[in-house]
Amino acid sequence: MTHSRPMFVLLPGAGSTPWYWHRVDRELRALGHAVTAVRLPCEKRSAGLAEYADTVVSAVGERREVVVVVSHSFGAFTAPLVCARLSVRALVLVAPMIPASGESASQWWERAGQPEAQRDFALREGRDPDAEPSLDELFLHDLPPELAEAALRYGECEQASTPFEQPWPLAAWPDVPTHVVAFRHDRLFPVEFQRRIARERLSVTPDELDGGHLAILGNPGELARRLASYVA
Repeated sequence: MTHSRPMFVLLPGAGSTPWYWHRVDRELRALGHAVTAVRLPCEKRSAGLAEYADTVVSAVGERREVVVVVSHSFGAFTAPLVCARLSVRALVLVAPMIPASGESASQWWERAGQPEAQRDFALREGRDPDAEPSLDELFLHDLPPELAEAALRYGECEQASTPFEQPWPLAAWPDVPTHVVAFRHDRLFPVEFQRRIARERLSVTPDELDGGHLAILGNPGELARRLASYVA
């Protein structure tokens, strides 16, 4: 069966459940789009990147001939792997860890220069760059208290280290239109850092929206409209 609009397939980040996408999911559906948010097997020590990609393909099944794959943070290591197995109209990487060929996610941090970027941003905001960051400081700082509390209750899951230790297997980025969304108040992946990494690794200029690393919760309406614009 042919569908007039692609289905948005939403991938969570590390140690996260699809709950994190529930507000974007609702906004996309209100715009008339089909959506599926995928639960990745993050708790399973036997599951690596290949198994994560298998999970995405199984979740889509035969319901859609064309999809838009949208990933958050570490989900960017999985999203490109499904392009050879699904008809993907676009990839959208939201606050992403953009991988390089042969690089593991555990190597990514130093190779990408994330620690220095996080430290510099803390200095610019007047925060102690040498203090041990808390979940509140890095992830929940711009969310209403009730939403931050719900995130800790419903959004978290145990994350096995297996997919972090595996080299990213693709020799090159898939030949699919790729967009990057960066958040202006992201303390984990500051926007200047995202601009540089997106340029160096994808030759892409990110679209910038308000919000912190979890603006998928804090700014769902603007994000959903931006996602929809990529397939308008």
